[in-house]
Amino acid sequence: MLLFRLLSPLLFLCWWPAAVSAAFGYTDDGTNYVIDSGSNLVIKVSKCCGDIVSMVYKGVEYQGYSGRNTQVESGLGASTVTIEQFSSPAYIVKVTVVHGTLKHYLFVRYGNNNVYIFTNKADSSVTVSRYIVRFKGGMFPHDTSDADYYDSGSSYIEAQDVMEDSNGYTESKHYAGSTYGRTIDYDYVGKTTGTVGLWMIRSNHEKASGGPFFRSLVRRGSPDGEDLYDIYHYNMGHTDPERFGLQGPSVLAFTDGGAPNSALFARKADWSWFDTLGIDGWVPSSGRGYAAGVGLNNMKSGYTYVVGLKNEAAQYWGTASSSGGSWSIAGVLPGTYALTVYKSELEVATSTVTVTAGQGTAVHTLTCVDPADDAALWRIGEWDGTPRGFLNFQDEPMKPTYMHPSDTRLASWNPSNYIVGTSGAGSFPGYIWQDINNDHIVYFKLTSAQLAAGHTLRIGLTEAYIGGRPRISVNGWTSAIPAATTQASTRSLTVGTYRGNNVALTYDVPQSAWVQSTSEWQVLTITVVTGSSGSGYLSGGISIDCVDMI
Repeated sequence: MLLFRLLSPLLFLCWWPAAVSAAFGYTDDGTNYVIDSGSNLVIKVSKCCGDIVSMVYKGVEYQGYSGRNTQVESGLGASTVTIEQFSSPAYIVKVTVVHGTLKHYLFVRYGNNNVYIFTNKADSSVTVSRYIVRFKGGMFPHDTSDADYYDSGSSYIEAQDVMEDSNGYTESKHYAGSTYGRTIDYDYVGKTTGTVGLWMIRSNHEKASGGPFFRSLVRRGSPDGEDLYDIYHYNMGHTDPERFGLQGPSVLAFTDGGAPNSALFARKADWSWFDTLGIDGWVPSSGRGYAAGVGLNNMKSGYTYVVGLKNEAAQYWGTASSSGGSWSIAGVLPGTYALTVYKSELEVATSTVTVTAGQGTAVHTLTCVDPADDAALWRIGEWDGTPRGFLNFQDEPMKPTYMHPSDTRLASWNPSNYIVGTSGAGSFPGYIWQDINNDHIVYFKLTSAQLAAGHTLRIGLTEAYIGGRPRISVNGWTSAIPAATTQASTRSLTVGTYRGNNVALTYDVPQSAWVQSTSEWQVLTITVVTGSSGSGYLSGGISIDCVDMI
């Protein structure tokens, strides 16, 4: 019996890994909870408000600048902060932060250098919309042309978030740069020195807003300090409802300089180890279902087709197979969803689907209705829900998604008049504003048979600013002013996004409008009008998908 008493502590130490007993866990320094990952990361979490006030990786402090912490938005302020430690399903430390109706969680798991982040915003009573990782300036390299890096010699040209340097290069936290674009395009954002990487792995945005093609700020830098973001609800250029509930996990990850572990990416991660950790709003895989489609008819080669599901509570998306268009979206909360098929970013099919927990829902083959199938007398651009291919949008990534429209690296927005049959799409402006390049002219000719009838002109828009919409005139005939389309109420075209609500405006041009000659030019003028006031690049504006006559 005495021998057992002497040996039992030793047996316990053998069962509890030496590294865990030596380092992993938390202590209380009176002001903060100090959490050691048992690897190379030690963080401190404020007991007053749940901010991360220290991030030490391999002995180096990375946290914060100008008194700002890594936190929900700009900080929750006084909150109830508690901590607990688990030994099953793994060695885990959990911090719970309660602020009014909002609950926020931080997890550190033994042996890895990650912080797992959740925020459950139950309603609009707490006005927060993002998690921000803040770290010291100068710790990671940058290029002077980085779209989201504010150089010290730059000056503001719009609001207090768009700047221009001495070369006329523009910078803003709104500009994702050449590495990151739409939500569907990236799994993580961050910086690396080559030997140390600091990354924010985005959540699945299930309860976020905007859909697969939404563009929002992902990082910001300056000599003073830098930020990484995971945005849940971003109102700039926003057309989607705010969704409430549990967001996450987002993952703050340190590495030895390489990209973060792909097993942490939202589209492929196994988060079952969170199932028993008491997270308000957490739904395990057993409480979710999936939808799978047999295929898509009328797909066009050269385009990516995306299937999206959304309702007021959640959103999901997946890419269809390029051969046949089969698709599958897993991990879906139970409910009835609007289903939309996109050719690139243009809606070409819609349906509804009901998903049940623990089950799959089969969706029969859907047929895409594509405006490109309509025989056109002439067409400028492509029906794909983007201004891709137009002036300043010829390159990938498209420059206006990471530059202000005034940037000196862009061509003049007011090119020569467009001549059908001679000019290419790159000669037609992808954006038109009242004050910048209005009254754009298109010349075209008609055959004898075409002159004998009226025709319909279509202008596809992907976004419109402050109610901007096009009125047209053909020779001496002028159309009525169409109603304003439903779009975002905030800036869009100047903060790197053409993404709004796709709409095709139609104009029935009568036969009497034509110059009755096959050799003479018909003159189309596109004029942006609005009932709102604005100037320069903040005047009424539109983003164009396609222009054609059928």
